[in-house]
Amino acid sequence: MLRLINWSTTAFPLWILVGGALALVHPTWFTWFSGPWIVWGLAVIMLGMGLTLRVEDFRDVAKMPRAALLGVLGQFTIMPTLGWLIATVLNLDTPFAVGLILVSCCPGGTASNVVAFLARANVALSVVMTMVSTCAAVVMTPLLTQVLAGTMVAVDGWGLFLSTLQVVVAPVVVGVSLGRYAPRAVQWALPVAPLVSVVAIVLIVASIIGQSAAAIIDSALQLLSAVFVLHVAGFGLGYSLAKLLSFDDAVARTTSIEVGMQNSGLGVVLARAHFSDPLTAVPCAISSVFHSVIGSILAGLWRMRPTRGTQQPSRAASEASPAS
Repeated sequence: MLRLINWSTTAFPLWILVGGALALVHPTWFTWFSGPWIVWGLAVIMLGMGLTLRVEDFRDVAKMPRAALLGVLGQFTIMPTLGWLIATVLNLDTPFAVGLILVSCCPGGTASNVVAFLARANVALSVVMTMVSTCAAVVMTPLLTQVLAGTMVAVDGWGLFLSTLQVVVAPVVVGVSLGRYAPRAVQWALPVAPLVSVVAIVLIVASIIGQSAAAIIDSALQLLSAVFVLHVAGFGLGYSLAKLLSFDDAVARTTSIEVGMQNSGLGVVLARAHFSDPLTAVPCAISSVFHSVIGSILAGLWRMRPTRGTQQPSRAASEASPAS
């Protein structure tokens, strides 16, 4: 049973692809998962991340400050700039442009920890980067979205801040606290927590795609191209930045993965909560499909080329929830 759960969890890009495709053909299979269900779905995902972390894990930031800072800076400079440039150059419709910018301003997704493990990158560093970017997102995601998308639509920066605090930080804090004060319960839940996170993100993505199936089909080429370029460029520039600053290949791979993969679920929740046009959430949902597939392909290629000095996964990393 445990082997089946692990396999099902590792195959999360396949489930996202299947869910997204089915949502286009049979939207009603997934559109019931909407409103508060999406918020609770993201809360479950972030709670799963919190369960894998210990208070001691946060001390790892002090052990690798330069590398950790590299990933976080790349996350909040490269991706938002790319999001704005692509939306502008391709002249995306306003809701799609705002949605692309919003997801580009989100922190790294926890799926990056699993992809880093598969790619023989620095898993401990991946966990640290995800933790730091998630904490920084409480301020950076609302601020950057307001700066970059504020000329297109009215952006409620304070509202975005409060929502990010509620759906990101609170569940993580609860998860870490449970790990500290109820370790037996957490040990019982950990084997299935990643799979629960996978189910949650597939339902979130499929729901948004299903609710906007007609608009996605009408704008398929332009919209899919924009999201695809965003993530391919993010992976490439993240790797190049690390190499330019003379980091080793393991750190470069880790940075590439962290920069290229976003917490698309957060983007969906923020889009639904703070933008009146439902199409704003669509780029966020499609982002989850693309970054998972691209990251998995990269992991497969990199796995065939082992690097020296790659750290073994920490407890937190090896149990990290593969969700977006």
